[in-house]
Amino acid sequence: MTRIAVIGLGEAGRRYAVGLSRAGAEVRGYDPDPREADPAVPRVDTLAEAVTSADVAISLVGAHAAVSVAEQVAPLLEAGRLYADLNTAAPEVKSAVERVAGRAGLLVADVAVLAPVTRAGIRTPLLASGPGADVLAGLLRPFGVPIDTIDAPVGAAARLKIVRSIFMKGLATLLIETLTAAEAADAADWMRGQLTAELGPDAPALVERLISGTHAHRTRREQEVRDALDLLAELGTPDDMTRGTLSWFERLGRDNT
Repeated sequence: MTRIAVIGLGEAGRRYAVGLSRAGAEVRGYDPDPREADPAVPRVDTLAEAVTSADVAISLVGAHAAVSVAEQVAPLLEAGRLYADLNTAAPEVKSAVERVAGRAGLLVADVAVLAPVTRAGIRTPLLASGPGADVLAGLLRPFGVPIDTIDAPVGAAARLKIVRSIFMKGLATLLIETLTAAEAADAADWMRGQLTAELGPDAPALVERLISGTHAHRTRREQEVRDALDLLAELGTPDDMTRGTLSWFERLGRDNT
């Protein structure tokens, strides 16, 4: 039986722990936060217990903790095992994780999560790069996880997710800007109807998801936009629209203070 350690039992980690367990994997979840335990989550009390004999350790702790958690996990995993970083982080962070895990003889997969896990759980599309990408795909696909791999180093999947974020975060803030103007013009319902008609049959749910998700996850998504601006500067390509996107996230932050 495939043994999977899920490190970080926040919004996404809980869903992966429960979903993979129900799909037939042996899952051990760990989080240092003593929040009230969800009985559906297969949870253990220590990091060592979570990762001992695991085929793969999946990190879902957030970009700010990605490297420090890798430093804690790496000495506990057997050499040759797999460390999969699913955190939304810049390529440089993913490379730092690889350096830490590589010193312990671990395979590393850089995994980009391409949609909100709250929507599809373990059926959320993934993109993986790095030396452990194909190994990870082989472990997760039998449990119904849709994962594509690219023959590229750690950081490549994160880089592509950032490029994708230019569109997704820009679309969300464009919707907010348009509907804010429509409300000021006393035409919010009419404008929402116009937008959904253009976006197709699933548009009402899409519009609501983009707007509510932007507000709910503003801090993390603002950092994604900043990472996108850094990447555009590195590539030497225009960033006019993305700077506008960042302005909206900054405005939403001010409105929430």
